[in-house]
Amino acid sequence: MKILVIRFSSMGDIIYTSPVVRCLKTQLPNAEVHFLTKTAFKYIYDNNPHVDKLLLLKPTLAETIADIKAEEYDYIIDLHNNLRTAIIKLRTGIKSSTYKKQTILKWLSLKFRLKLVPPIHLVDRYLKAVAFLGVTNDGKPIDYYIKNKYQLTELLPASHQNGYVAFIIGATHFTKRMPNAKIINLCRQLNAPVLLLGGNDVKANGHEIAAAIGPNAYNACGITTLDESVFLVSQAQSIIGFDTGLTHIGEAFNKPIVSVWGGTVPELLGVQPYMVQDVLVAGIDISCRPCSKFGLEKCPLGHFKCMYDMPEEPIAAFINQQGASA
Repeated sequence: MKILVIRFSSMGDIIYTSPVVRCLKTQLPNAEVHFLTKTAFKYIYDNNPHVDKLLLLKPTLAETIADIKAEEYDYIIDLHNNLRTAIIKLRTGIKSSTYKKQTILKWLSLKFRLKLVPPIHLVDRYLKAVAFLGVTNDGKPIDYYIKNKYQLTELLPASHQNGYVAFIIGATHFTKRMPNAKIINLCRQLNAPVLLLGGNDVKANGHEIAAAIGPNAYNACGITTLDESVFLVSQAQSIIGFDTGLTHIGEAFNKPIVSVWGGTVPELLGVQPYMVQDVLVAGIDISCRPCSKFGLEKCPLGHFKCMYDMPEEPIAAFINQQGASA
């Protein structure tokens, strides 16, 4: 049986497809599993032993469809469910099963602040698309395979080589990120050194935070590659992060994790930490939250209370307790 799984973006959504791919490969005898995504996200499936071939979206959809037809698949598993995947399924004529996005329920939940979307994780929503093949959830975490071998001595100062908290301070949108002042206050309450992780977009934030905290913090934002950052997350005592790809990838290593949510909520998207033993989901209930599904460039009401009013003490207590029991 030859199966093509499709998910074009984004980082977090693609990482949650990994249990589906693993279950297809391990539960279906002699299954050949391919995965189609954008070139920008191919790294997520590099070195993954459950994918027999990685296909990349071509500049034109016609080229991609030609590639798919040449492979002669038995089934397409569409985990993206958009116009392009609809065209692919129509023009290839291959038997398919499609992930249901629950778009209307999500819109109503957001528009009227209602909880209409069942709190089912995205992984389990994806798995419904392969249930017809007899594939079931194997109860294992997401998969991520670090590309190279690294040493902490090569990446971190001596102060952080014997244990640290990885704090992922980046996120695509402003309303997903905790303000610098809140991060500084929180880090000052932690009993372990803090490693700040993120991209170039939060490098200046990292400098400001590290300067305020002193030698107990090291800013690696914009310095380490993504693969190096994932390695550093995998070696951390515990993790604090916002709704961003690196935080979700960190779930692959079953480290104690604090998942911090501002203007968005995990249950709407089904992306609360998956198969992690020790978890704290941090967020406060206020009438204007959630203000968006994926995040905004500024607080619509200007006060950003969802982050500013979030208590830091429970987060610090959770992290310190994990460190004490390690």
